Amino acid sequence: MKNKENIRFGTDHLFSAMIAADRREASGVIDRMMAAGVPSRSIINDILDPTLVRLGDLWEKDAVSLTQTFVASKIAEDVLLRCMSEPGQETPRGVPVVIGNIEDDFHSLGRRIVGSFLRAGGWEVHDLGNDVTAEQFVDKAVEVGASVVGASAMMQTTALNIRKLRNLIDARRLNHKLKLAVGGAVFNWRPELVAEVGGDGTARNATGVDALFQRLHDAAKEG
Repeated sequence: MKNKENIRFGTDHLFSAMIAADRREASGVIDRMMAAGVPSRSIINDILDPTLVRLGDLWEKDAVSLTQTFVASKIAEDVLLRCMSEPGQETPRGVPVVIGNIEDDFHSLGRRIVGSFLRAGGWEVHDLGNDVTAEQFVDKAVEVGASVVGASAMMQTTALNIRKLRNLIDARRLNHKLKLAVGGAVFNWRPELVAEVGGDGTARNATGVDALFQRLHDAAKEG
């Protein structure tokens, strides 16, 4: 198969494996892609990422189960670990970061996928889960020595709760050494919301989170 055909085949079959919650089949798909000569970066950007976008669309419509999304996040982590272990793939140091869904938000798929990308990249991820208060975020960040917290929200109504996190970081005078990454579908629909809630940055999709967290980590270290 030509490269475009490989990518189309890989995307369709990886998506089917995620829907079936079949990690073994997903591994077989990646085996075929690698055997066909598809570059690791292309597997991540052109196969895995579009597959996760398709799954996310179904998640927003309540058309997939928690089990399917949990296994999908594990499949994503499997793929990333394989691809990022290939020669020439750089990984950052084991730097602690904190992620979670902001208070009143329970849409966990995006956060799970982000966590998978970060772990595969070598970050030490502390995932606080759903419905996380500003105090829980900041207390955990201080406890583990994190330089970045990542708050996720699906809808604008819950995204506005991230402002509480921004205010608390500022109130504790941590704004120079603790940076706030924000993410979720609403920030793609309304990019201006990043500034409204006090975020220091966002990424349009999971493939961009590694670079985002690296940039924010570097900024935090500069003070």
